[in-house]
Amino acid sequence: MRITQKLVGVSVLALMAGCSTISSLNPFASKPKGNVPVPLVELKGSMAVRTAWKLDIGKSQNYEFTPALVGSTLIVAAGDGTIARVDAASGKAAWRIKAAKPLSAGVSSDGNMFVVGGVKGAVMAFDMDGKALWTAQASSEVLSAPVVGQGMVVVRSIDNRIVGLDAKTGEKKWTVQRPSPPLTLRTSPGMVIAGKDVIVAQPGGKLLSLVIANGAPRWEIAVGEARGATELERVTDIGGTPVVIEGDVCAVSYQGRVGCFDLATGNARWTKELSSEVGVAVDQRFVFASSDRGEVLAFNREGGVSAWKNDKLGYRRLSTPVSYGRAVAVGDYQGYIHFLSREDGAFLARAATDGSPVTATPLVAGSNLIFQTQNGTVTAIAVE
Repeated sequence: MRITQKLVGVSVLALMAGCSTISSLNPFASKPKGNVPVPLVELKGSMAVRTAWKLDIGKSQNYEFTPALVGSTLIVAAGDGTIARVDAASGKAAWRIKAAKPLSAGVSSDGNMFVVGGVKGAVMAFDMDGKALWTAQASSEVLSAPVVGQGMVVVRSIDNRIVGLDAKTGEKKWTVQRPSPPLTLRTSPGMVIAGKDVIVAQPGGKLLSLVIANGAPRWEIAVGEARGATELERVTDIGGTPVVIEGDVCAVSYQGRVGCFDLATGNARWTKELSSEVGVAVDQRFVFASSDRGEVLAFNREGGVSAWKNDKLGYRRLSTPVSYGRAVAVGDYQGYIHFLSREDGAFLARAATDGSPVTATPLVAGSNLIFQTQNGTVTAIAVE
């Protein structure tokens, strides 16, 4: 099973800091293990898509980087420390810098500054012109992109310690330490700011809501519950970043469930059995998820009734989906972007990037969809 390559024992977390290049622990290896990916068949698309622009930012180097959208521009980053601000419409770089250290996570921005995670637990903040503001130190390796909001930077490290830093100075304001199960996935469970709170994806399949100002907990709920006789069977971690929409927060877990929960209380609105290592996409009507078997599924956002399932991309190690117009798009381990009908899941179109896995969460930027690959190609695809 491919998942066994991504497991981290709590007892060895201290040894993991700075050791992400060990191939046996690489969650983004270019060749999937175990089940054979379904080969692609020729597609006669009914929707026109084209590549608007491409930019080489640099390889992810076994980490995961998702661009940050700030107005009409993107902040993109790579494992070697390269960071660039790019016009989302044209792909033209306004500036390109090199951080003082190689990077392991990012990017997040509040529009006034942006933050990234550096190797060995470094947290680095920059202004929107790329000028370094401050550097702080986390307790262990940072794989999840730090988030910025309400005058704070929130950081989660691999030892499941969550820290609130002053956004202006990097000074530590509060710390929350949460327990971890014996085995967790070596992935980058995300965080999202919702008003005065931050929603933190947790190992063990949990979501935690904290007050940004002081780290006080509001609620904690289980998206996926550990089941099975062995520790491997009981692994259930949140996939990707939770999505906040109106009064809901929606998420999915590995060997667990997909569902939407009340943002204020954490109470479940609905849940369905599902296993996924990546996140969900949510729009006004649907919640979209990619299962670890290569299925793309849509659920009605009100009530969670299954709308459709496309199982023609089996074991192609799909990315988090993205919804745009009449399509939902998802990347795979060979860098292909598949466009499916939002209404029934039928194939509409396909586009190629650079042949390497799409590891980042896709973004909608104006009329373009933005995808970043493991090999560092940022691609904007226009739907016509």
